[in-house]
Amino acid sequence: MYLSRFLSIHALWVTVSSVMQPYPLVWGHYDVCKTQIYTEEGKVWDYMACQPESTDMTKYLKVKLDPPDITCGDPPETFCAMGNPYMCNNECDASTPELAHPPELMFDFEGRHPSTFWQSATWKDYPKPLQVNITLSWSKTIELTDNIVITFESGRPDQMILEKSLDYGRTWQPYQYYATDCLDAFHMDPKSVKDLSQHTVLEIICTEEYSTGYMTNSKIIHFEIKDRFAFFAGPWLRNMASLYGQLDTTKKLRDFFTVTDLRIRLLRPAVGEIFVDELHLARYFYAISDIKVHGRCKCNLHATVCVYDNSKLTCECEHNTTGPDCGKCKKNYQGRPWSPGSYLPIPKGTANTCIPSISSIGTNVCDNELLHCQNGGTCYNNVRCLCPAAYTGILCEKLRCEEAGSCGSDSGQGAPPPGSPALLLLTAMLGTASPLLV
Repeated sequence: MYLSRFLSIHALWVTVSSVMQPYPLVWGHYDVCKTQIYTEEGKVWDYMACQPESTDMTKYLKVKLDPPDITCGDPPETFCAMGNPYMCNNECDASTPELAHPPELMFDFEGRHPSTFWQSATWKDYPKPLQVNITLSWSKTIELTDNIVITFESGRPDQMILEKSLDYGRTWQPYQYYATDCLDAFHMDPKSVKDLSQHTVLEIICTEEYSTGYMTNSKIIHFEIKDRFAFFAGPWLRNMASLYGQLDTTKKLRDFFTVTDLRIRLLRPAVGEIFVDELHLARYFYAISDIKVHGRCKCNLHATVCVYDNSKLTCECEHNTTGPDCGKCKKNYQGRPWSPGSYLPIPKGTANTCIPSISSIGTNVCDNELLHCQNGGTCYNNVRCLCPAAYTGILCEKLRCEEAGSCGSDSGQGAPPPGSPALLLLTAMLGTASPLLV
């Protein structure tokens, strides 16, 4: 008995280990922006690419409906139950909390019974189209990390478009079309994400997978983020180095998964038949019980923290960067052009830190051509000079004992060399050949 139990536990552990083992080897967590390392000079900062954790982004959005009076209940109206479309004694009344279905119920905690949901007015104005735009706005650039999932309490719509904006709603591009008949609705051949490939992953498709009338077990619509990731990272997303490499080098791919706003365009409710039943128009409406959007603040790999303050998301920028997305170098740290961090090489990436500006010397703190570190110092990543123990300063131009006021004949350190190395360097760069007076 004990042997069989041990073997079962061992088998389970082997299975779990085999599943988990590849992840530490290929995933870069990017949850630390810098760490201290020890060098001959002492402790210095080692910088690396970093990003906030993925989270439920619906906690931070603002929702807008167009037309604004499309929510049911004002005035009160009756509608038909989904299980029996001819039992039309359900009521929506905005003035009664138990009977109201406001937009915020698309984002509340799920799991209650009965479920809570937003609901539109019914199609009482048929044949005028019943159309609704639901706009989700973050006032911040975010990167999507998981599937967008919309759960309908009504039948899934016969026609719908999911759109995205990268400029805070000024312009919109389609993400995906949904229809019971793609050719009829949008003049597009039906496809699914499985029909795509690495080379066509950015193609905008129309799918018929998620538009099926009144089936009670078919309430969900997906926009498949992870399936698109899998074209580069494999079906279990184990080869993230490949995906990160593509995101680093292909701006269009990176932008595809980046949004400031999403818009759900509901164009035709679930009819379920060829013809609309004009005698029972209370059957036709939209109702959404849940919307899931997982992602992270876009901080250009220069921050691990994104704070929500005064109804606004902002990156807490590292690497001497600043801005809502850490999209520029801080003042006095513009020694080289700003650049986003890089995921590569795995697992730490490259920080591309902004470096101090020294306008009188040049764009770099030091290099091995014009901006030499003095007195035996060595240049570290063009960011700083690593000085011998006896020297300090930006270019190792000062004796350490000078700062302590202990230089002397018995200090073991000679007097400082005549002239200022920084001024000598500036003179040389300006082409001045005359000796510097001291």
